[in-house]
Amino acid sequence: MALTVLAAYDVVDNNRRARVAAALQRWGTRIQLSVFICTVDSDGLADMVETVTRIIDPDKDSFMVMRQCEQCWDNLIIVGQSEPQPKTLYWAVM
Repeated sequence: MALTVLAAYDVVDNNRRARVAAALQRWGTRIQLSVFICTVDSDGLADMVETVTRIIDPDKDSFMVMRQCEQCWDNLIIVGQSEPQPKTLYWAVM
């Protein structure tokens, strides 16, 4: 089952920060400098957390993942030029 999560990081080292951003691009879309919206299944979420955990220095950096429910997105408030990530529709041919 696909989950929508917000992934945010604060990494002090430029090299590690670039590596975290590049890794998160595999799973999602950047919406702020250090925030991504990702759609993953439970295995993908575990892989994402494991990948970022290997990159960061937990004594100096932080990484947070917040699961989002559909009600959360129904109540989304946007101010300014941001736009929500569109829902992806899939076709099934049987």
